[in-house]
Amino acid sequence: MSIAMPAPRAELVSGLDAPLTVLRADGSREASGLLDPHLADMDETALTDLFIDMSIVRRVDQEAFALTRQGKLALWPPLLGQEAAQVGSARALRDTDFVFGSYREHALAILRGTGFGGFLGVWEGHAFSGWDPHAHHVATPQIIIGAQTLHATGYAMATRMDGADDVAVAYFGDGATSEGDVNEAMVFASAFRVPVIFFCQNNHYAISEPVRVQSGTPLALRPTGFGIPALRVDGNDVLAVHAATRIAIERARSGGGPTFIEAVTYRMGPHTTTDDPTRYRRDDEVAAWREKDPIVRLERHLDRIGARTDRIREEAQVRCDATARELRDAVMTAEAPDPVTMFDHVYTEPTARLERQRAEHLAFAASIEGDA
Repeated sequence: MSIAMPAPRAELVSGLDAPLTVLRADGSREASGLLDPHLADMDETALTDLFIDMSIVRRVDQEAFALTRQGKLALWPPLLGQEAAQVGSARALRDTDFVFGSYREHALAILRGTGFGGFLGVWEGHAFSGWDPHAHHVATPQIIIGAQTLHATGYAMATRMDGADDVAVAYFGDGATSEGDVNEAMVFASAFRVPVIFFCQNNHYAISEPVRVQSGTPLALRPTGFGIPALRVDGNDVLAVHAATRIAIERARSGGGPTFIEAVTYRMGPHTTTDDPTRYRRDDEVAAWREKDPIVRLERHLDRIGARTDRIREEAQVRCDATARELRDAVMTAEAPDPVTMFDHVYTEPTARLERQRAEHLAFAASIEGDA
């Protein structure tokens, strides 16, 4: 017996045929009836700020990558190529909106001012988490794939119960959409009209598996099964991302519930510094996406509107150099904490099991010192 399946709710998706775009790769503008009204205040100053933000984020990424090769960091998951998706969305939020990311959303920590001491402590192997989430309204990196969507949804539900209009944003990759946590989060968010944004950075690879292995249709169709509308945008277009995030924020604050954003982008580097992407993707594919570089695209647009791009580049260079020095100073001066401190903040109050583990650790450390 055959069962007739309902058609996908494509009417809930904008950008299904082609990702919504504002800036073409050559820097020219493309008219968008949906996005343009949300970009009216994006003048030369605002565009310059976005350019500098993305430049700083890229420089941090490059420096951290180099530090792993110098043995100063244990691991690093690069975000090269995804700057527009992260900066464009983060700059649409207000400071009290809470963001929940995975291990590749370094721009969130940088833009929220967490400081490099705590930010890099995790990647040095010195800490379990890098900063106080409540001080910066940004959660520490989530390693469990997709778990942050549940955290964001729960936080957003609590925010609404408290009578506030803050929004929560969950950032995750294309691979996470296949996880149960993400789908369960969307069930709750839709059922309770939660003010949360599901921001999917479709960078085309879940570790080494291309997105086409996970889904034969655009990922933006998946949330429509839960009744959640979706915006599918060019993730290398910082203005398209910015406008889409503003639309989702307005919907969430006004009680409209969750929105799913699929930012179609590309991971230019390896999954992490232990990965070799040449084993699973072609050079010509990478070259094609290099032509869509989000920073170059915005620079070309600034040039088209008559901005002094030479001065903008100089300012960005000065800011990037200062940031790089700050980052390296933080790493070079960092001291590894006493290993026993790993037990200090596991729970608000220590448990019997934790105290037993602490005692076992101290006994083991003492035995090593005794043998020495």
